[in-house]
Amino acid sequence: MAKIKNDLLTGQAFLDSVRDGREVWYAGERVKDVTTHPAFRNSARNIARLYDSLHDTAHREQLTRTDKYGILTHKFFAPSYTAEELLEARDAIALWQRMTYGWMGRTPDYKAAFMAQLAEGFSFYEPFGENALNWYQKYAAQGLFLNHVLVDPPVDRNRPHHEATDVFVNVSRDDDQGIYVSGAKMVATGSVLTHATFVAPNSGTAARMQAGKDEAFALVFIVDMETPGLKLIGRPSYELKADSPFEAPLASRFDENDSVLVFHDAFIPWENVLVYRDVEKAKGFYAASGFFNRFNLQSSTRLAVKLEFACGLLMKGTEATGTNTFRGVQTEVGELISMANLVWALTTAMAMDPEPGVGDSVVPKLQTAAAARVYMTSAWQRVREIFEKVLAGAPIVTVSSVADLGQPELDPIIERYFRGTGLAAADRIKLFKLIWDALYSEFAGRHALYERNYAGNHEQQRLDALNWSDGRGDSDRYRQMVDACLSDYDQNGWVAEYLQNS
Repeated sequence: MAKIKNDLLTGQAFLDSVRDGREVWYAGERVKDVTTHPAFRNSARNIARLYDSLHDTAHREQLTRTDKYGILTHKFFAPSYTAEELLEARDAIALWQRMTYGWMGRTPDYKAAFMAQLAEGFSFYEPFGENALNWYQKYAAQGLFLNHVLVDPPVDRNRPHHEATDVFVNVSRDDDQGIYVSGAKMVATGSVLTHATFVAPNSGTAARMQAGKDEAFALVFIVDMETPGLKLIGRPSYELKADSPFEAPLASRFDENDSVLVFHDAFIPWENVLVYRDVEKAKGFYAASGFFNRFNLQSSTRLAVKLEFACGLLMKGTEATGTNTFRGVQTEVGELISMANLVWALTTAMAMDPEPGVGDSVVPKLQTAAAARVYMTSAWQRVREIFEKVLAGAPIVTVSSVADLGQPELDPIIERYFRGTGLAAADRIKLFKLIWDALYSEFAGRHALYERNYAGNHEQQRLDALNWSDGRGDSDRYRQMVDACLSDYDQNGWVAEYLQNS
């Protein structure tokens, strides 16, 4: 029997592995160590905690299994071959998500939605099929952390790709060692802490590519984060801006910094290339990979956990204000609970009613994944509406700083007027600062934007659902049902025999 490869990173090994000289810029300075810089340190520690759980006897059985190559890996990092394996992968995702209360969306298992399928679908990428399989094995064996960048910067989008070589990622030349690329991509969520970035055109961009004109942009490759010529330029860090855990308990530890990746004649070795100057494959790899089906399972599971957290916040918030027994308030809490249960049901349906994937694998059914995508990207707006209606101005009734607590002159005032129903003032303020960070802070605003747009623009989400309905015959079935109803009667009465008078 072949020896099982057990190279999964520990938390410390992960932290050590990203101290590699990557070129990250923040606040006008190049970051020397992303694991200790105050803009990224706590989020790095949370990722490290996920890696440690892979080795924890309390979690190892639920999180890991051995794949067909004898590699011990996270259950979602390997392809699933049965509905039961897909459900187990869902539960492994959920365990990790509960460790961050659903507030870190691009954890290492996110890109497993794509990378795991390379184990079965590597032949699609010929003549780079061997690269795809090698990357799967390296990825699964260590549990590597990858992010992706698919979106072009928001400039000159009215121009054809081949007229925007100064902005969009394109290849300028190649040699016997690899290719050289320049341009920028956004928004690389969590990239500061990842081992590598998967780079490709998104589905909307790829669909507009023209053979004979856009080959320089028809690229799919993986770039190591320490690659010379690659710069990461991050947005403001909410972790850094957090005054204390008491003031910003989520932002101070779960901020997944988003970066723009800028390539300047960056060298990509051939072994990291999956698609090169091939417009048709750049268009087709999304459908061929099973990524869409699987990423919605990961995203739905994350949102289900996050919605459960929101349920708990709303329950405790209404209890603190003394409105939890009001009928109208209870109906809103009940709706939020139902939303969480609905998303959990979608994840169960995606796992237990799958369709064939690449090779012998199974993936969530496309129609179910598309339905989850549309629902998920509008659900958080409703969550915010419920909180705003039910708690109203209560989250604003707080002190300016934790420094106000423990001041002898303010103590009796704060205890009388800032207390909750059956809750000491300090405890109520702590709770409502958490609610503020979840729903109204700058961190919360970024999360609302993420929930709305991470799965593509709102039109594409719905157009995809329609196009797949047409392509899979569902639309014809819907029309046929209406036609059957119309055929039961005409202007003279019933045509259906069972309704005619005997």
